[in-house]
Amino acid sequence: MSDVQKLLVGHGALVMWVGFVVGFGFAFFLLGRVELWPIPGSVEVQLPGTYDAWRMAHLEGVLNGAFLWMAAVVLPLVPLGIVGTRRLAWAFIVTAWANAIASGLDPLFPDSRGLYFGGPLTNSLAYLLFVVGIIAIMSVTAVIAWRCLKPST
Repeated sequence: MSDVQKLLVGHGALVMWVGFVVGFGFAFFLLGRVELWPIPGSVEVQLPGTYDAWRMAHLEGVLNGAFLWMAAVVLPLVPLGIVGTRRLAWAFIVTAWANAIASGLDPLFPDSRGLYFGGPLTNSLAYLLFVVGIIAIMSVTAVIAWRCLKPST
């Protein structure tokens, strides 16, 4: 179990780190310039995207990474063998990365929210990533509910 938990914690840290980096983009978007601190000065540039897209991309990374940490704590309570536990862990990891990457496309590319298949290539990519994440997380939560709520024999 320890190796699976470390895998979840490690990927959680990386997904959060991506969310933190996107947070700099969010701040630069809000400022309308890139601050070079601690180097004096700034570069005047307005990043593409919208307030909501930047906020969502930032939060998707941070929250999905934190969710992986929570999964590392909860997963040992699920009555599964090591193979099932590893499968669930990888489904959590795929979900976190799919959500973080898909939501990161929206602030950078116009019309790329991923709400439907079509439009710009980046929108279709975001949509497909969200579909993968949705299928994975719905499957994982169904398995966890089934395994934890079925009567013990």
